[in-house]
Amino acid sequence: MSGSNVKKKPIGKMLFMGVISVALYAALLMKQDFLNEVFGKGGVYAFLPIITAFVFSIVHGSFTGDFWTVMGIEAAKKKKEVR
Repeated sequence: MSGSNVKKKPIGKMLFMGVISVALYAALLMKQDFLNEVFGKGGVYAFLPIITAFVFSIVHGSFTGDFWTVMGIEAAKKKKEVR
């Protein structure tokens, strides 16, 4: 079966990103007061919530994408319309 097109499921990456995602959410919830204080300073600090949301989006999105791949659910491929 060395020439088959069987994709290896990203179980390790899914688990790693899942652990990172849980750690980010746990840190966010446990350090709410500190984060509110820092994020509320204004000025350059106003970019921190945007950066934080971006990091959460990338990590959680990667985990979710890998989760659905491991479950065997893939997005439908668009078919080109022939006229």
